[in-house]
Amino acid sequence: MKRALGVAAVLVVSAVSAQGSEITPSDVVYEDGAVAQSLTGVAGNAEEGAKIMNKGAGNCIACHEVTALSHLPFHGEVGPMLDGAADRWSEAELRGIVANAKMMFDGTVMPSFYKTDGFVRLGNAYTGKAHEGDVDPLLSAQQIEDVVAYLMTLTDE
Repeated sequence: MKRALGVAAVLVVSAVSAQGSEITPSDVVYEDGAVAQSLTGVAGNAEEGAKIMNKGAGNCIACHEVTALSHLPFHGEVGPMLDGAADRWSEAELRGIVANAKMMFDGTVMPSFYKTDGFVRLGNAYTGKAHEGDVDPLLSAQQIEDVVAYLMTLTDE
C-alpha cells in the first residue's frame, strides 16, 4: 500500500511540474517550421481553440475560412481554407504555424502569435509612437495549444 501511495505521489508531482513547464517564446525550438514539443505540457482544449479562432487576439477567421465556423460572420480569403488542416499538416507543423508561421512560410503575412522579439518597426497600438518595454505574445502558450487542438479536429472526413 505504501509503495502504491509513493508511486501515486510521484505521478502527481510529475503532472504538476509538467503543467508548470511553459516554454517561453524565445525558447521554442523550430524544426523546419514545426514545433514538436507542447508549449505547456498540457493538452489543448479544442472548444477553447474554436473561441480563439473567432475573436480576440486570435481572430483566425478574419483571414481564413472554416466551414465548421460558418455560423460566424466575416470569414477571410487571405489565408488558405482551414477545412482539412489536420490532414494537410501534423500537430507539430500546426503548432509551428500558429506560433510563428514565418518559420515555415517565408514571406507570409500571417502574424507571429507566439513571438516577443525581432520585430521591425513595432508600434504602440494605434498611436503612431514606437513601442516601449517588453512585448507580450499575441496568444499565450496555452491558447496556442488550444488553437492547435481545434485545428486537429478539422479533417476532410
